[in-house]
Order: sequence, then C-alpha cells, then structure tokens
Amino acid sequence: MSLDLDTSTDGVLTADTHLVQSFADLNALKQDGARTVIVGAEGAYVTDSEGNQLIDGIGGLWCVNAGHRRREIIDAITEQLETLDFYSTFYNFTHPAAAGLAAKLAELAPGHLNKVHFGNSGSVANDSAIRILHHYYNRLGQPKKKQVLSRQGAYHGSTYLAIAMTTPEYSEGWDKAEGLIHHLKKPHHWREGEGMSEAEFLDALIADAKGRIEAIGAENIACFIAEPIMGAGGIIVPPKGYHAAMGALCRDYEIKYISDEVVTAFGRLGHFFASKDVFDVQPDIITTAKGLTSGYQPLSATIMSDEIYEVISGESGSFLHGMTYSGHPAAAAAGLANIALMERDQIPQTVRTTGKLFEGKLRDLADMDMVGEVRGSHFMMGIEFVRDKAAKTPFEVEDMIGLKVAQAAQKRGLIARPLGNILILSPTLVMDEAMIDTTAGILCESIAEVQNSL
Repeated sequence: MSLDLDTSTDGVLTADTHLVQSFADLNALKQDGARTVIVGAEGAYVTDSEGNQLIDGIGGLWCVNAGHRRREIIDAITEQLETLDFYSTFYNFTHPAAAGLAAKLAELAPGHLNKVHFGNSGSVANDSAIRILHHYYNRLGQPKKKQVLSRQGAYHGSTYLAIAMTTPEYSEGWDKAEGLIHHLKKPHHWREGEGMSEAEFLDALIADAKGRIEAIGAENIACFIAEPIMGAGGIIVPPKGYHAAMGALCRDYEIKYISDEVVTAFGRLGHFFASKDVFDVQPDIITTAKGLTSGYQPLSATIMSDEIYEVISGESGSFLHGMTYSGHPAAAAAGLANIALMERDQIPQTVRTTGKLFEGKLRDLADMDMVGEVRGSHFMMGIEFVRDKAAKTPFEVEDMIGLKVAQAAQKRGLIARPLGNILILSPTLVMDEAMIDTTAGILCESIAEVQNSL
C-alpha cells in the first residue's frame, strides 16, 4: 500500500519526490520516500497504486461528503468550463454560478446570514472573517476592537492569521500573527473537567471566558471564533449548552460570534449547517469550505449577517479584500451541483440515521483496554488511546499509537487519520450499514493487533 517513488519508472509518480507534502514528516519522506499513492476513487472507496481498494475513512480530508466520482458534480464542472472557464468577481463583474451559489447559501444559512464572500480554503474563509470584522469596527468608529478569542484545541487553518487562531501545538517552531489572539480553555470534559459534572464544567468554561473578556476589555475584542465540534484538535465535543451560552455571553459584551463550519457543514452532522440546528447558536458569521463542493473544487465561503454587510457597504470606498479565484465559475458550479445532489438524495437527513449508527458502532470500541474515550457525533468521530484506562494516562509521543493503528487499519482496507494518540474518522456520507459494520470490524481488529503488541 506504499510505493517508493524514488525508484519508480512512472514519470507521474517519480515527480512526486519534488512535492512538499502538507503536515508530513518531510525528513522521514526524504529518507525512505514511501508514500501511499491514491490513483482512483468511486463512491466511498479509493484505490491505491497497488490496486488495493480502501474505504475512504477520512473523506479525502473531511470533505468528500457526497462521495467520489459523482457524475452530477463532474458534469456540472465540465459544462461550466465549456461555457465560461473563468472570470473574476472583482469590481463590478460577476457571473451566474457565483451569484447563484451565494443565493443558495443565503437560503440554507440560519437566520440573518444573507451575504456571502467566496475564497478558496477554510483558512482564507477564517482570515476573511477577521479582516471583515476589523473593517466593520473601523467603520463604526471603534478601531480598538481588534482582539480575537479562540480556544485551546481549536483548528482554524494554516495561513499566518488562521494558524494564530489555531491551538498553539500546530505552530510549534513556526511564526504566526502575534498580539491578536487569546486562547480560552479547551471545552473537553473528559480531559479537563476532573471532579466536575458536565454542567459544572460548562459553568467553569463560561466563567473563564467572562473573566478573560473582562481582563482584556470587551471594547478591545472583535469576535469569538469556534468550531461546533473541534476537528483537527482531536474531535472535541463541548458540554451540552456550551455554544448557546457562549453566544449569549458574546451578545452581552457586544462581541461577534464566528462559527467555523469548515468541517461540520454540508451534512456531516445531519444538517447543511450545524450551528443553529444542532447547537442552538445564531452566529454573526459562518465560515465554510470542504463539504461545500465535496472537495471536487477548492472553494470556501464567509457568510455574514445583513447587519455586518450594511456597515461595510454603507459608505463609499472599495472593499479592499478578495482573491483572484474568489467565486471561480467551475468551483461555484461544483457547489451548486453538490447541494442539489444532497437535497435530491436527502443526504443530510439520511446521515441522521446512518451517522448515528456509525457513531454507535465506534462507541462500542470503548470497552477495549487501550481505548480511553470514543467521542464525536455522526460521521465525525475520534478514538483516543491511553496506556492506563483508569488514570487516563496517555502514551508517549514516540509510541506513535495512532499511526500504528492507522497502519494496521490500512492493511485491512480502511484509511483512518492518526493524530498522536488519537485516530480520526470522517468518512464520506454515503456509507451504508454493511460498510459501517465493515469499518467497525476493521477498527476492532486493528486496535487489538496494536494492543496485543504492547
């Protein structure tokens, strides 16, 4: 399932030795050159260069929600390219695909979120949200409101500002935007709420946030940014009522609430958007990407309230923000086709059943000796491994337990994502019951194999 690309005679594969791969151990790749080469995909499966068919347990990277090789999306992209390959949405130019997708997102987004700015990644969507809010407060005559509240364990992207909003572990040894970001406590009851009930832990989190706001000064704080469920920080589900309580706190202090739905939107939790429908919070901005096109084209959206838009558009002067490929015709066409397919096949509604089945099957693994916690919701799940279950003692980093379980799973036909002592599952949303059973069985066998080797 891996190929030494340095010795391959295939020109395409050999060229991969020149690729700088994201979030990889570059030194290790330089030493042995071993990579898993994905050459094809269909439905919920991918195929590697050795001909192995693998369940795509990470959905490409949280994103292939509608499944691979859907003709509806491919044909929409092709037709769009044959009609209008590219034109920008700068100045007074627009085109039907971007305008149509913006209207559709405004229809799907909760409450008063009716204005859409497109980018090409979740990182850009989150950077855009901050830039827009800074400009918004400048126009309101409140130029000091620039600080941003984030959280330990958050992941908001890897651009210079987005990585600053991300939990510090992801920027170790790297520089980032300084002086703007304040990280509140991680809302992880199992790890951080020792001796407290979930309700007591929620109270402690809100008290911590209130204390930090008052110490910084609400007059200096632009916004709070939060994922409904933390993704790359380890699949952290906050205590029940957390987002609604944080939303109320932000309103009390006149702080804008940004919901980072780059991962949770477009069906992963059973709804097109999870903020209001699942977590009972009405954001001022929602950012999204990944599942917006099911990964078929790079596209993101920063969806803002009418109130924010009225301020930033209320005076003369250019909106000095945007990317060349914002609202790219082919990407927008992919988004429209993806949403139409999801509505036709009722994918979010189906996930409310199949996703809970997947969640339940994975939670059954909690009885295994080295499984400390199984957490998440629907098709967004994490399994944390521990050396001592009762004491919640983690394995050492050098034990690479998550990687070992992922490798054991891949041998059996499942791609899962290791994250230190955690294994992450974020599959396509088109898994049926038989495939869910197969996935759970592979995970059980793989964990047992690693467990027995310790």
